[in-house]
Amino acid sequence: MFPNHWNKLRNSKIFWPLLALIALLIFNYFYIPGFFSIEIKDGHLFGTLIDILNRAAPLIIVSIGMTLVIATAGVDISVGAVVAISGAMAAYLIGGTLVVNNGVQEYVSNTPMALAILAALGASVLCGMWNGALVSRIGVQPMVATLILMTVGRGIAQLFSEGQIITVYYKPFSFFGGGYFLGLPFAIFVTAAVGLLIYLLTRKTAMGLFLEAVGGNTESSRFTGIDSKKVIFWSYVICGLCAGIAGILISSNVKSADGNNAGLWMELDAILAVVIGGTSMNGGRFYLAGTIIGALFLQTLKTTIYSTGVPPESILVVEAIVVIIVSLVQSEKFRNLFTLKMGNKRKKTGVQANEKHAAS
Repeated sequence: MFPNHWNKLRNSKIFWPLLALIALLIFNYFYIPGFFSIEIKDGHLFGTLIDILNRAAPLIIVSIGMTLVIATAGVDISVGAVVAISGAMAAYLIGGTLVVNNGVQEYVSNTPMALAILAALGASVLCGMWNGALVSRIGVQPMVATLILMTVGRGIAQLFSEGQIITVYYKPFSFFGGGYFLGLPFAIFVTAAVGLLIYLLTRKTAMGLFLEAVGGNTESSRFTGIDSKKVIFWSYVICGLCAGIAGILISSNVKSADGNNAGLWMELDAILAVVIGGTSMNGGRFYLAGTIIGALFLQTLKTTIYSTGVPPESILVVEAIVVIIVSLVQSEKFRNLFTLKMGNKRKKTGVQANEKHAAS
């Protein structure tokens, strides 16, 4: 029974990213003192592992949305801009006005917080609908379509912030990205809820099969009765919504919004997380669990690089090298080529040994 489960796991797409994450954690155990230490302060759990989960939460959410888009053989490079738009809109609407209540000074929200968050998420959905319409209805290439919003969206976010950093003084807003629930950062629960909902949507309904069918072959799926345009459209809408949720978490965590830098290059990390997790950029089969592992790997790698004292100017180079190694190891063709070369080398060594023995 155990060998069968082991072979099944080893042949799955999540095996190599999971192995890479475990190897990175083992490295940290030996080279970073107290990496696995977790302590309780004021009823909350603190430690490096908790920090990794908390900081990886926005990336995981964005990567989950990106997975659905890539499953349709598309890509969304505007998610970083959508993150900025969502955070800037929420911060702009909430802000904080100082009032005196019964002789006590306190900040109140400029707009009801629930309404502000719904408005920010609504804007994110509109962004996703824009991308989806360009790709599915008009036929614009995904890279070009989302590049438009990537450029314009960052400008829209800066319009909300007027080119400045918006500070949010209303304390309840900081709970989403910086608060704790049951001893853990609340952002972890938000991420778990998003992951569970997308899992149920894609694995307990026909949505997952439609995504894989459209990504595998759009024309064939259309002949089987699947409305491929609608499937592609909604994949971008969900991706936009996920980016909006991530934007609120980031803005809430830092209690401010920066339309220029919020979510900057986040789309690249999200694409990396999806690819590392085993989903092909050509579309078709997708792996949500692999995407989550890929995002955790990237965040753990960043934490490792910073903790080991790598010079700041070399961080991106080191991260790129590690990601390349993981991607090569994950490639079945590369593993087969490497195995073939090693086998030929052993065979050649054996032949030389036999010739030397015969000559003696």
